[in-house]
Amino acid sequence: MSPRCCPPGRPAGPPPSPANLPSAPARGSGSRDNAVCLPGGTFLMGSEDADANPGDGEGPVRAVTVGPFAIDRHCVTNDRFAAFVEATGYQTDAERFGWSYVFAKFLPGELRRVSPRPDITPWWCGVRGAYWAAPEGSGSGLSGRGDHPVVHVSWADAVAFCTWEGARLPTEAEWEYAARGGLEQARYPWGDELTPGGEHRCNIWQGRFPSHNTAEDGYVGTAPVTAYEPNGYGLHNVAGNVWEWCADRWATDHPESGAKGTNRVMRGGSYLCHDSYCNRYRVAARTGNTPDSSGGNTGFRVAWDHRDE
Repeated sequence: MSPRCCPPGRPAGPPPSPANLPSAPARGSGSRDNAVCLPGGTFLMGSEDADANPGDGEGPVRAVTVGPFAIDRHCVTNDRFAAFVEATGYQTDAERFGWSYVFAKFLPGELRRVSPRPDITPWWCGVRGAYWAAPEGSGSGLSGRGDHPVVHVSWADAVAFCTWEGARLPTEAEWEYAARGGLEQARYPWGDELTPGGEHRCNIWQGRFPSHNTAEDGYVGTAPVTAYEPNGYGLHNVAGNVWEWCADRWATDHPESGAKGTNRVMRGGSYLCHDSYCNRYRVAARTGNTPDSSGGNTGFRVAWDHRDE
């Protein structure tokens, strides 16, 4: 896999306590008020253009058919995830492991010095006490970020939330179909130009990665889930802001029978993506991680099977 800005997977080893599943009754489909219903159909998935990352399995471009489904217009917010935790008492993987990855520049100097860094992505720190409600570790909180995407959630955490909401994670094909917004083979959800007319349309890194972010798009870290104009299907922030977990197992050869590995797909890129290093904010771009991994730039949105109202 080519270089990427997101944190690596957790080191191998079991978490300190068994995974817990939501004990409260599922909410059913009440949250579908936030969703858009899409008819499905056949579209051209993937990319073979010069921006494709070697080793990521973006290509070949192929015709893929998806059935009708519904998908959230935006990622799950901190406020929405808090309601899930309050109702169920759920503990995330980051809480059970006792740490999660935080972008180093978001940390005070002392905490930055004592937090270990992965060799391959030294801009990330493994911070004790970092989890969804304390995104930068002990002493941090969510004030002013209730409408921002929840982060520090693993694939397993996202599945648990979906179970409670009577929903599911989108498949990778559903995610890309929805993210394209009806445009065929466009580079971004709005077209082929990153900043049409000089307008920033997504939350990614500006400046020199990873040392200086000019924040010309208005944000250094996460942005509200409805920041920027939606795509043609009404979906917000399918480019940049936070990576989004998908249901699929990671593979680069797209086997018809499905991938056999344990890693899971993530789509969309994040506020740390930059053209000089990791341009995975393009609509065809993809990466993967272990299902228990978490970091300060990873969230999710949910989907539902089609249902006649």
